[in-house]
This record gives sequence, structure tokens and C-alpha cells, in this order.
Amino acid sequence: MKTVFSNRKPKTPELKMTPMIDVIFLLLVFFVCTANFAPLEGILPTNMSLSGSSAVEIVLPTPENLDVARIFLTFDGSPHWQVEGNQCRSLRDVRDILQKLREIRQDIPVIIDSNENVPMEHVIDVYDVCRIAGLSQIQFAAKQNP
Repeated sequence: MKTVFSNRKPKTPELKMTPMIDVIFLLLVFFVCTANFAPLEGILPTNMSLSGSSAVEIVLPTPENLDVARIFLTFDGSPHWQVEGNQCRSLRDVRDILQKLREIRQDIPVIIDSNENVPMEHVIDVYDVCRIAGLSQIQFAAKQNP
């Protein structure tokens, strides 16, 4: 028997990328179609305490002087709120004042101004109370460094 040697090089395996790209595309389409794009804010826990009486005398500005509602938030072991010059004892008081301001002006913007030592959970509680009161234009005051 005679062995015949050829001068041909061995055939290198060819990697076809088209099927792999098709699989990746199908997975991408599947994940996009099954993704839930609803906001997750409804499942975040909050410890809002709206209990308390609202027997506080409220002084509201006139509609002509009401351009923006400011909420000042301070913290010295417990949160303290001030809405348009009115001291509030609880988040219920804050909500009541905001609802009265909304009756004066439906689209009033709200600015939440908090000190740097206020824990973020209290700032978010005030934001949630603004949303409960029916206000949607809520902004946070920016602090400038000296």
C-alpha cells in the first residue's frame, strides 16, 4: 500500500456568527417584551406618621403673592417642618396646608428646602405628602458651597 500525501492544508473550522446573532437578538426581544416598566415607587416602604391633630392656626398668602410654596425642613433629633411661615407639628399639618395652597392655586410648584443634617427618609416623607396633597411640581432646593 502506498500512502499518498497531499499538499493541502488541513481545513480550519469555520465559526458562523449569524446563528449566534439571531439567538442574541431573540433573547433581547424576549427580555424587552417581558420587562415590567411600571415605577417601583408603590412598593417602597415609608414610615409616614400622619397622626395628630391639626388645630394649628394657618396663615396663607394671598393668591397674588403665591408663586411657589416653600417647605423648610430641619432636624435636631426629630424633624421640624415649616410651610409658608407656618410651623407644623406633624406631616398631617404639612398635608393640610398644602391642600389649602392647592385650593388657592391648582398648579403651584413646591420647593423642599432641607438642612444638610436632615436624614433622606424625612425628605422623602415630605415629598410623599406633597404627592398625597395632589401636587406634582415638586423640586428640591440646591445648596451652594461658599
